[in-house]
Amino acid sequence: MKKIIEKILEDSLKVKEAFIRENIPNLILLAEKVALAFTADRKLLLCGNGGSAADAQHIAAEFVNRFTLERPPLPAIALTTDTSIITSIGNDYSFEEVFSKQVKALGMEGDVLLAISTSGNSKNLLLAVKDAKRQGIHTVGLLGKDGGKLAGMVDMALVVKADNTARIQEAHILAGHILCHLVDYILFQRHLSDE
Repeated sequence: MKKIIEKILEDSLKVKEAFIRENIPNLILLAEKVALAFTADRKLLLCGNGGSAADAQHIAAEFVNRFTLERPPLPAIALTTDTSIITSIGNDYSFEEVFSKQVKALGMEGDVLLAISTSGNSKNLLLAVKDAKRQGIHTVGLLGKDGGKLAGMVDMALVVKADNTARIQEAHILAGHILCHLVDYILFQRHLSDE
């Protein structure tokens, strides 16, 4: 079993390192975009399915509560948390619309939508991105494998080029933590640093 653990660790580190190194410019750009949205009284919307729904909630919590820095709450909303909204839309319309209807109701021009998907092909995320773009919302995909259909739809695609879902999710949450750290730095620490 020790070898199993060591192999998982080795694979995880390789996937995360390759993904982060390839996406350093995109992560900086995304942090700047989110920071700009926050300073313009706009917000970050996040969505995903399954483990990616949990990642959306995790990242939103880091912004609303705090990450590592004591600072004011920042406006991030996970569209995966309101079971009454999700089940009523799923029941009355379809599961494909659970995020797009929330984007239409809550989103506004200047917001940022972060769609998280290990496959890049979730129909409810595709529809949410489509409607977000119509509203002037900047769309970002935190994706896996080859990026799927979402990679060609979003304004910015950050793709973990791996096939193992667990390794993709591990890279996604690292990217989420880097995003939180960078946004905090831009908004609250940059003026204290010499860069």
